[in-house]
Amino acid sequence: MPPLRPPESPVAYPPQLAGRGPAATARPARRPRVLVLLGIDGAGKTTAARTLVAAERAAGRRATVVRNRSGRRWMTRTAHRLGRDLPPAWADPVETVVRTLNVLAAHARAGVGGGLVVMDRHVACQLVLRVVRGLPPGRLLPWLSDRLLRGAAVVVLDLPAEAAHARILARGEDEESLGFLRASRAAYLELAERRGWAVVDAGGTPRSVGARLRRVAEAGAR
Repeated sequence: MPPLRPPESPVAYPPQLAGRGPAATARPARRPRVLVLLGIDGAGKTTAARTLVAAERAAGRRATVVRNRSGRRWMTRTAHRLGRDLPPAWADPVETVVRTLNVLAAHARAGVGGGLVVMDRHVACQLVLRVVRGLPPGRLLPWLSDRLLRGAAVVVLDLPAEAAHARILARGEDEESLGFLRASRAAYLELAERRGWAVVDAGGTPRSVGARLRRVAEAGAR
């Protein structure tokens, strides 16, 4: 007759997991909240993103901001220094590739870091540029936009073109025509209505705009 073995000691779980069994230790991490800010140049996307992230961190919550650039400003400046105009049909492929790579990297980082991830611009910005430039949207870009924005809270910061133009002139870093801003604003609002995105008034102080965005982010987390 084989010798009797002493009974195995029960597994000790942390107090918060006591009574839940081994499966509780494998609970997946909470998905990050992603808030995407869109809107015309001068609408205050970058300022609003930084204000919102600062408020989240001050409240003890994890938050980060990611700027998804396309290189359009740099290419435009370079073309002007060379005394040339950059044809939209040439600029669009380069901008689309640069923006898409930045957006994909941003989503990869968001999946690792957790907390609130505020994205300043997205591939949808290229769709708006194509509308304004009179270029076809294509098939890949709309599909990619829909897929990447699935599950994210998307906000269009809305500001009259005249007010945005005044902000751009005041900062003196770049330039946009009033006609371009008006066409871009109309394209963003049309896209927001078609896809059910939130439209937030970008007028007022950074704190007031940040408070509006925080309400949208909190509603998307429920």
